[in-house]
Amino acid sequence: MKRLLFILFLLSNVTLYGQKAKLPQGFVYVTDYIPHIEVDMKYHTAHNFVGRPIDGYHSAEVILTERATRALQQVEKELNKEGLGLKVFDAYRPQTAVNHFKRWAKDIKDTLMRQEFYPQVDKRELFKKGFIASKSGHSRGSTIDLTIIDLKTKKELDMGVPFDFFGEESAHSYAKLSPSQKKNRQKLKSLMEKHGFRAYSKEWWHYTLNNEPFKDKYFDFKIK
Repeated sequence: MKRLLFILFLLSNVTLYGQKAKLPQGFVYVTDYIPHIEVDMKYHTAHNFVGRPIDGYHSAEVILTERATRALQQVEKELNKEGLGLKVFDAYRPQTAVNHFKRWAKDIKDTLMRQEFYPQVDKRELFKKGFIASKSGHSRGSTIDLTIIDLKTKKELDMGVPFDFFGEESAHSYAKLSPSQKKNRQKLKSLMEKHGFRAYSKEWWHYTLNNEPFKDKYFDFKIK
């Protein structure tokens, strides 16, 4: 009898293994809707401005509200016609992760990744300058950080500075860009706006759905 129960236990776990976690109503896994979208979830890795994986990112899954995902589908379809596609750096972000950022920002001595991500900005100014906040639109589920890639080479289009570069160079209004860099930023911006997203002025990669379903609710379920 014990052996039978043990076998049934193993079989039940085999069934569950590999399944994605159940999401709150209104949220979906983006790759279920856009299977070929390129994913590079930076906060699941140590290659980010903190220099270590961020709390709450237990996997590299891309999660958004269904409404935002369907709008993103339309952006991807248009880009695909030109041999281009989207790469996602971050999407839904649990409040747990935002709290991790806050703790890191208060530790002035921790400047491990300064040279790559904020060489010209005093860490004590990151909140004031709008690069880090105590509440993030990402936690509402309809904000995404992304760029455009060439589908054949998987290479990112040149946007002037990389994702999460804290400095004036990341702003949409930054003038000291090459013509091609300006064109690439404008291409992403115009397509995202066409399909219902709005840009964040200080970060070329950051977009939020205009008619987001959870305008005042911040979630904290983990990314699994």
